[in-house]
Amino acid sequence: MLQAFLDGAVFGTSSGTGPPRVVLLHGWRRSHEDFARVAASLAESGVAAVSIDLPGFGATPAPTVPGGARAYAVQLAPLVEELAASSEPPLLVGHSFGGRVAVCLAAQRPGAVGGLVLSGVPLVRAEMPAPRPSRRYQAIRLAARAGLLPASRLEAARRRYGSADYRAATGVVRDVLVATVAESYEAELAAVRCPVALVWGAQDTTAPLNVARAAQALVPGARLEVLDGVGHLVPTEAPERLAEAIKSELRGAR
Repeated sequence: MLQAFLDGAVFGTSSGTGPPRVVLLHGWRRSHEDFARVAASLAESGVAAVSIDLPGFGATPAPTVPGGARAYAVQLAPLVEELAASSEPPLLVGHSFGGRVAVCLAAQRPGAVGGLVLSGVPLVRAEMPAPRPSRRYQAIRLAARAGLLPASRLEAARRRYGSADYRAATGVVRDVLVATVAESYEAELAAVRCPVALVWGAQDTTAPLNVARAAQALVPGARLEVLDGVGHLVPTEAPERLAEAIKSELRGAR
């Protein structure tokens, strides 16, 4: 059953009993449902968790002001700080976009985050495959910039030739996507002081394994676990293995 957090600004679900020790943050165009089997496995082991719908996805309204993962971290900081004050700093588990937010939270609010478990997170732009726009789109974009085509023609081209994420996004969520794509998180990774585990699909083509290795090099002591036969969607492709990694981090925190 969905619950309201932050006075109704964010919605999600709780699992297990007792104070939540884990916060689960999903990827772009996904929802808290991606972590259903992970949360169930944690609950069976006596670990309570909160899985939220990030703003603009699932049941949570879109943010009123566009911003990337850093802005999302600012919006979610009160929730994490509330959990930390009620019991102990929670472990943040972030997949893809949710992992970007988790890293920013750990850098912005180090006292409120007990650790990070990250999967498939595009953290380091230099290690990501560069997108290649079609020649036709490039020509339309150049013509629009030169004032030879109206903005409506450029927007139509973006909808036709843009990424699936861009085509699916509207309004402020599209602005969030544009802001997020421009972000890179080397500074946040260098500022993280809590334990970090990277749980990566060996066949991830969205955030390839070299991204995980580059991020690991920026965080002293970070642990990398590679999941053979698993792609980008670790929470749904390998929920038990992700849950075991989470439980391992929690045991290490004691």
